[in-house]
Amino acid sequence: MSILIKNGTIVTATDQYIGDVFVEGEKITTIGSALTMPADRVIDATGKYVLPGGIDVHTHIDMPFGGTTSADDFESGTIAAAFGGTTTIVDFAIQYRGETLHHAFDTWSKKAEGKAAIDYGFHMIITELSDQVEEEMDAMVRQGVSSFKLFMAYPGVFMLDDASIFRAMLRTGKNGGTICMHAENGGVIDVLVKKALAEGKTAPKYHALTRPARAEGEAAHRAIALAEIADVPVYIVHLSSTEALEQVVEARDRGLPAFAETCPQYLFLSEDNYDEPDFGGAKYVMSPPLRARGTQERLWRGLAFNDLQAIATDHCPFCMKEKHLGDGDFSKIPNGAPGVETRMSLVYDGGVRTGRISMNRFVELTSTSPAKIFGMFPKKGTIAPGSDADIVIFDPEKTTTLSAKTHHMKVDYNPYEGRQVTGVTETVLSRGKVIIDAGKFTGRAGAGSFLKRAARS
Repeated sequence: MSILIKNGTIVTATDQYIGDVFVEGEKITTIGSALTMPADRVIDATGKYVLPGGIDVHTHIDMPFGGTTSADDFESGTIAAAFGGTTTIVDFAIQYRGETLHHAFDTWSKKAEGKAAIDYGFHMIITELSDQVEEEMDAMVRQGVSSFKLFMAYPGVFMLDDASIFRAMLRTGKNGGTICMHAENGGVIDVLVKKALAEGKTAPKYHALTRPARAEGEAAHRAIALAEIADVPVYIVHLSSTEALEQVVEARDRGLPAFAETCPQYLFLSEDNYDEPDFGGAKYVMSPPLRARGTQERLWRGLAFNDLQAIATDHCPFCMKEKHLGDGDFSKIPNGAPGVETRMSLVYDGGVRTGRISMNRFVELTSTSPAKIFGMFPKKGTIAPGSDADIVIFDPEKTTTLSAKTHHMKVDYNPYEGRQVTGVTETVLSRGKVIIDAGKFTGRAGAGSFLKRAARS
């Protein structure tokens, strides 16, 4: 099928101009002005932005956690992503202790196959590092799983010691993989949690109070130091605090390949949300937790000046029924919140429209930069001849109200309930097929393909 998109304002990380885009099959083949070639469908994008599809490199779909499972499966999660203008996700496959990386890859592949409506890749979470697992890391990179997530938090579940982290980093120096780091001092947090519970401090807000920003800053410092010694890049996931940001800025100022993402929840919500009545604070129990409101402007500044390179979501939704597993013990509240559907509109409304970031930077943060860091560019992340026809037609003037009543994520609350945003995804192409058409899903569950990502060269 061929599609001609006419008269839109085409925006990439570097360019912005009015033009036409011609799509044949799964690829963009021609970009120009006043294109006249015959097409099976012509879409008039006058007054709209034509953007590369959003890339969310941090989702947890169909993930077991704390005695339950995140609410979205790969069908509902990827359809919701598409409604929000995201055409590629990178999810996390988990190697549980005693299991192999191949088993984890096969398990998550089965979760996604036949369900994902958009293209998807995997990071590999390593919870146990043996000589065999190190060898498997090489095989994973060859299979297109070219990044590995390590945890400095959740002792006894996900946390690796510094020696194992360092060994994994050294291995990526040989195989071209990239280490993604959950940077919080898990040992210190564990002590603080036990202390709070012993003192009868059980409400959701104590989740945040036992995970101080300094514990994130210390771990970010340590992660960067280990990566520097190993002479490899490191990517800090879901950075939430000024303390952690300072460590990334210092490292980048010294020329180190330190990268980091933040998430919309840290840009638009704050620790004040934990005071919502009737256990409402549980909606915002995530790790790292929400921070002081003043942190938001520091993060925006980091995004504007490339101290932070991406905006992902850490989409990990649990319904309130599951959140209530932590009644009387905040440490049992499943960690995570929904966000894969609302990212693009939130960042446009709160970033571009307010002048905090430019339109080009918006595209860079939500698509191009993560594509480059994680081995997907230029197949994904830009509008150029030869690139996949993952295209979003975005109405910069349309206004909508975010609500659990209207979102497509399979969760019964929205962290931004009632927030009005201007800037809405209207039409979405995934590899040349229209899957969101005038706000309606016209794609197909299972149409998404596993995305083999390249190693660092």
